[in-house]
Amino acid sequence: MGLLDGLKSALGMKAEADATRDADPEDLFGMSTAYVTMEADLGFRSVDEAALCFSSVDSTDFADTVDAVESILDAGAEETGTTFRRREDDHGYHWVILTDDDPEDLVTSVHFAADEFVERGYGSRLLAAVFGFADERDADRHAYWIYSFRRGAYYPFAPRTGKERDQSLEFKLESTLDRELDVEDDESYWYPMWPDRDGGHPWE
Repeated sequence: MGLLDGLKSALGMKAEADATRDADPEDLFGMSTAYVTMEADLGFRSVDEAALCFSSVDSTDFADTVDAVESILDAGAEETGTTFRRREDDHGYHWVILTDDDPEDLVTSVHFAADEFVERGYGSRLLAAVFGFADERDADRHAYWIYSFRRGAYYPFAPRTGKERDQSLEFKLESTLDRELDVEDDESYWYPMWPDRDGGHPWE
């Protein structure tokens, strides 16, 4: 199974068919306290970025929805200072990438964007929200919490150099945050969202 097929399987059609609960943008607010726990208990601080991944639809209405999302984020930037940019990756998926040194602002902005997609009837196009962290002792060691909209749950992802996973760290993240986040209990859905380069982020 190729990378693109795997992503579709884990975050797309298969996940939707096997969904155990409906996704809810309100779940994203759980990350507000998770940021505190990640730093206090695990020594991982926010990388000052988060991202929303979605698949596109070739329609004027969907384009209007994306424009509305950008307008909301533009308006929010005036109050919070959260900046954003958009990109399309090599697999055809779209990303809204948010930057802010205040984790709560990142969570709020990701929520606003996701909620607008849902309100306009495009919640099914949402794939994942990704929140990044870096080890305070080694800034090149990253960990992520990924919210799968098709499963309505979070899961941890800790990449290593050479597209390997730090599974011990992932299980440590799960055990530490299990009471704060609704963590996916089926590990087959802990899909790795590999960055394009070692040390990079999945949205880059």
